[in-house]
Amino acid sequence: MTLWRGKEPLVLASQSKARQSLLANAGIRFESDPAELDERTIQATSGLSAPGEIASLLAREKACAVSVRRQGRYVVGADQTLALGTRIFNKPSGRAQAADQLRALSGHCHELHAAVAVARDGKLLFDHVSIARMTMRRLDDAEIDSYLEEAGDAVTSSVGAYQLEALGVHLFERIEGDHFTILGLPLLPLLAFMRGEHLLGV
Repeated sequence: MTLWRGKEPLVLASQSKARQSLLANAGIRFESDPAELDERTIQATSGLSAPGEIASLLAREKACAVSVRRQGRYVVGADQTLALGTRIFNKPSGRAQAADQLRALSGHCHELHAAVAVARDGKLLFDHVSIARMTMRRLDDAEIDSYLEEAGDAVTSSVGAYQLEALGVHLFERIEGDHFTILGLPLLPLLAFMRGEHLLGV
């Protein structure tokens, strides 16, 4: 099943399983080609502090970098940042840091800024940022330990140490924002762009 009408498959500059699943479920024919950039260095040298701007920059950098080596192809880059007030979170390096992040987020509302960009031949064609607001219920240390034990290594694969589509759903009491933003790919704006480029059959 595919609704993709491009001559060649879309290129996704990411190895994220969640993003790959979103495109596949939407009937988009694509290939994955991760950008493999030093994201933290790009972020540090950018001088940016707003989480949405950081996510947008990284999504654009990924899309443009891969599009240079995949000439003539539409390349999608995506990134997501998590902000609790002025504090920005990155993927935890291990279980201890994951526990620290969950303790900081416990009982508070944080924001996920998800950015998507499309480039071809090194030229940016489209970019967009969406925001979701996530209210985590108050967690005690025993609940955090139990969650981390059950979730395993998956906690280090996403910012905030959770995946809402899996066991992370147990951590929340309220969510404001669309499902695709939470999973790290603002899919509806991306599909609208593709439709405008006559790349989709619907």
